[in-house]
Amino acid sequence: MAQLYIGLGTNIGDKKKNITNATIIIGSILGDIRTLSSLYETEPWGYESENKFLNAVILVETQIEPMKCLEIAQAIEREMGRVHTKEGYEDRIIDVDLLFYDNQVIESERLTIPHPLITQRDFVLRPMAEIAPKFVHPVLGETMEALLEKLPQNK
Repeated sequence: MAQLYIGLGTNIGDKKKNITNATIIIGSILGDIRTLSSLYETEPWGYESENKFLNAVILVETQIEPMKCLEIAQAIEREMGRVHTKEGYEDRIIDVDLLFYDNQVIESERLTIPHPLITQRDFVLRPMAEIAPKFVHPVLGETMEALLEKLPQNK
């Protein structure tokens, strides 16, 4: 069984319900949910919006290969009503990001694991450090808690 860390985010609709529904769907399709972080309210990242985000990270034990996990994550987003209307970031009912898949490093046209923006995002590092503080980033060789400490707002 592989350990798959997934980032969840939402900033429209009933945000707690969106996170809960995504977690239930993920658990029913991808594998067993082992851990769910606290929910974190955060400002939008990469664009302007009046709508704050609710973010969380979950740990799933799965037997499904990474590329298929990506396809399932994107299908869950569509099923829950996410629509991509433009290039770049925008408000969304749900965002499902594959963060880590065991200690694998994957770089393809469709999938990059570890997620390439983890070290810039407090809304990912904070819940990761909560549920897996000693998990080591397979490329950078640093723990989640160490990477969180390096964020400018945490110094």
